[in-house]
Amino acid sequence: MAQTLNTTGTPATKSLFTAILMTGLLAGSLDALSATVNFWVHGQKDSARIWKYVASAALGPSVRTGGMGIVLLGLFFHYLVALSFTTFYFLIYPKMPVLAKNKVVSGLLYGIFVWIVMNLVVVPLSYIGKFPSSLESIITNMLILMVMIGLPVAWGAARYYGKK
Repeated sequence: MAQTLNTTGTPATKSLFTAILMTGLLAGSLDALSATVNFWVHGQKDSARIWKYVASAALGPSVRTGGMGIVLLGLFFHYLVALSFTTFYFLIYPKMPVLAKNKVVSGLLYGIFVWIVMNLVVVPLSYIGKFPSSLESIITNMLILMVMIGLPVAWGAARYYGKK
């Protein structure tokens, strides 16, 4: 296995794959927790519906009546998306020095980017196909992605590449 170097030219303490995986799992878990709490705050008690809804984006609305297998598939899709956005950020980080200047600002802006891609590209192409219906929903979901995806991903990349 080739030695991975960070931007300072010194050997990285862990592989890029491991850094992406751990950061993506953290960000995905924080986002999942936020989605669940947000669901409960709005009076919903069956959080399995969140993951059935996620699975329905790929498989269609009929799977929303499915059981635990559909819930697990929704969680799988959720983490796949979180890992995809994490991988993208880690790959562009060394090519865009501006990201290292301020990891908080970069992370918050990346969360907005994630929201835009999800809501203007991914969701419209899915079986869900609709844009969030209220300003409150847009703001809440954007803030969740900024804090729970953007910040951990920016922090993880900065840590991996040695820009603390």
